[in-house]
Amino acid sequence: MPKFAANLTMLFNEVDFLDRFDAAAQVGFRGVEYLFPYAYDKHQLADTLKTRKLTQVLHNLPAGDWDAGDRGNACQPARVGEFQDGVGKAIDYATALGCTRVNCMSGIAPTDASADALRKTFVDNLRFAAAKLKAAGIQLLIEPINTYDMPGFYLSRSAQALEIMDEVASDNLFLQYDVYHMQRMEGELAATLKTHLARIGHIQIADNPGRHEPGTGEINYSFLFQHLDQIGYDGWIACEYKPAAATAAGLGWARSYLSQH
Repeated sequence: MPKFAANLTMLFNEVDFLDRFDAAAQVGFRGVEYLFPYAYDKHQLADTLKTRKLTQVLHNLPAGDWDAGDRGNACQPARVGEFQDGVGKAIDYATALGCTRVNCMSGIAPTDASADALRKTFVDNLRFAAAKLKAAGIQLLIEPINTYDMPGFYLSRSAQALEIMDEVASDNLFLQYDVYHMQRMEGELAATLKTHLARIGHIQIADNPGRHEPGTGEINYSFLFQHLDQIGYDGWIACEYKPAAATAAGLGWARSYLSQH
């Protein structure tokens, strides 16, 4: 049976961030994720998770200045030192929060760097991060993101991510498969999930178009959830969508799943 986590960056955003943990627990979520923990005291976050009996499923490596348009820095040759410092910070937070996987956002590809330089930088940074995280008992993930929502994002397709994973050649690097992003970029959802199941460390969901909750668009999520059960996926499925209205009002699709946790 799928295990669902609430993405607190997007869900329950009608309340303050620290109140979203309680809101998620009250409706039956047992896991949470969000973009970044770094603006908050790690001990406060850890206490909040413990009090609500929630698992910190995932957070991202530091991704630069988000408000200024950064969407990661892992592919950017001029920012290797910043990336490596961020790995240390992520380990510090993930350890405190009991989080066993972190995602690396590749970033927007700079126009003044060659394709070879971008690839080499990304691969070298992933090798560095995968080794450091493995020593700390934390999995590293990479996520392709669609270039309609995020123009210029370096990592945008499953095949590209898998090729890079092959080149990195680490047993501590996994694919974060976002159903919404990959529906927009390539489709073939069920086949991709089945073919590459052993290399998928985390799944995120939203419907398309609109990036709202399951049941609002074209993706047959009832089928996909059954499919994931059948092929033996036992990881977390994170709800990373923009609620069409209030978060709780849009959870009808999930009530049967959450009530059984």
